Order: sequence, then structure tokens, then C-alpha cells
Amino acid sequence: MSDSPATPTPVTGSAADELHVLVLAGGLSYERDVSLRSGRRVLDALRAVGVEAELRDADVALLPALTADPPDAVVIALHGATGEDGSLRGVLDLCDVPYVGCDARSSRLAWDKPSAKAVLRESGIPTPDWVALPHDRFSELGAVAVLDRIVDRLGLPLMVKPAQGGSGLGAAVVREAASLPAAMVGCFAYDQTALVERYVPGMDVAVSVLDLGRGPQAMPPVEIVPRNGVYDYAARYTAGRTTWHAPARLDAATTARVTEVALAAHTALGLRDVSRVDLIVGADGDPHVLEVNVSPGMTETSLLPLAIQAAGLDFGRVLGTLVTRAAARRR
Repeated sequence: MSDSPATPTPVTGSAADELHVLVLAGGLSYERDVSLRSGRRVLDALRAVGVEAELRDADVALLPALTADPPDAVVIALHGATGEDGSLRGVLDLCDVPYVGCDARSSRLAWDKPSAKAVLRESGIPTPDWVALPHDRFSELGAVAVLDRIVDRLGLPLMVKPAQGGSGLGAAVVREAASLPAAMVGCFAYDQTALVERYVPGMDVAVSVLDLGRGPQAMPPVEIVPRNGVYDYAARYTAGRTTWHAPARLDAATTARVTEVALAAHTALGLRDVSRVDLIVGADGDPHVLEVNVSPGMTETSLLPLAIQAAGLDFGRVLGTLVTRAAARRR
């Protein structure tokens, strides 16, 4: 396994050209609009390299379509629970339809942030201290007492975010104890369980991991500089709200450490083909894993395409390689 950014060579040729690929996008999550943008970009990129591809929503027409005309491979461009909680992958397994990305079990694990963080911690991978608090326990035990204890234990500032969710929806940085109740209420609007973790100041970095046939390899880290200091939904998907540096402005030693940790997280969670590891690099240069995404965004402002470009690779050819490898698993 490599611990530094790599530039693997995607494959091209008749193998990809002969495939019929289905791109799944949309769904019913809060991230539907982002998913549709990802799906359209994946569709265009595959067609640009000669792959026969079509875009379809994950709705009641999907299973009949898979039965009537099974694709050679599926690209899951669904974000939120539909694409990341493992359930859709389980259905595709039932239909014997191969797909790009990790299996259902690993997807479920990565989707649940407290469970994933526990695995990372057990594997010796640094991740900020945290507590997961279901809404019911929050109410039953008394909100004031629980929040006071959280502040006493984890200190301030804190990051509050849904235990299951993405795109920064429902996430907030809490710098004063008085702001914590409102942050919890905002979080519970998106999930029944809140993840409250120690806020680590530093550089936001995303490391995409790809396996194009030579084992998992890290793409160049992408540095994220949100204008308002928080990489929330608006900062991710609104032009002008965020500046990205690809590769990140890190020295060689820190870059090696960041990519090493990202690869270790990908492996510890049992992931496959592609993932994106989100980290904070503290002032001391030490990286801390925040979460791992198994269905990274593919939009014009998404981090995976930026990393692929920074590695000197072609987005369409990378996707062509991934779908070819996925199709080969069934064969």
C-alpha cells in the first residue's frame, strides 16, 4: 500500500467500450439536487470516453428495469441514506448487479459516523473525541444536564453534526456553551442521533482513495478554505463560498502522513474502489479523521474530481476503469 499520492494509470479500450452502465442519481434524501448534479457529470464523463451509459433515479421503476435489461455495472451517484447506508447496495446484490464502490456491510459501517469512528479508534487511527446522543436520550436524561456534561468532558469549541448524513447538513460549530442547545435542535432536524465531537482547529483536507487495479492509492490531498470558516452545505455547493487548493499547501512530510492516515481509514472500514476521507490537519501537523464518504460527490465543486485532476488523470478514464473492474466482479 502506498503512503503518498499516486498517479495510477486508468485503462481504456474495448473492455469499457462494450459495457452498458447505469448511473443512479436523485433519490429522496436532502441531497437529491446534489446527487442529480453528480449523476449528470458522471454520465457525461463516461460517454466522453465511449462508454454506453444512462441515468436513472432510484424509484419504483428501478427493479423492473434491472430485471428487464441488467446493466454490466452501476455507478451509485446517490448521496445521503439512499446511496450510502448500504440498503441500495444490498438490493443490487440481490439482483446480481455489480456496482462501483464498497459492499453493503462496509457502506453501512462508514455511513454511521459513531460506529465508523469507533473502528478507526480501535485501529489506532486518530479521530477527535466524541459522544453520540440519540434524541430520546437527550430528552429523557434532561437536556441541560446532558449538555453541561458534554461541555465538561469534551470542552469547547465543539462540532455538532448528524450521526448519519452528509454535505454538511445540520452541522454547526459551537464556540460557546449557550449556543449548544440550538445546534442540537438544528442537528435533530436531520437525524435522530447527534454526533458531538471535540472541534480541532486546523486545515480542512480531503483525501480521495482510488483502486484502479494496483490496490488503494491516495490522490493528492485537497485543501478546503471556506469563506465563513465552516464547510457547510452552502460553502460546498455555492460558487464563491469556498476556495480549494489541489494539491493542498502541505509540506512533503505532512502530505505523506495525511495520505497514510487516509489509506489506513479506507482499509480499516473495509472499503473498495473509491472513497473520500475528510480530515483536519492540526497546527502540529497531525491529521485527524472526521469521516469517510463511500459515495463522494462528483459535481463541478466536488473534491474527488479536483483530486483526480490534480493527479494528472482524466475523470472519464478513471470512471471507465472503475466500471470495468466492477463489471469483472460478476463475470
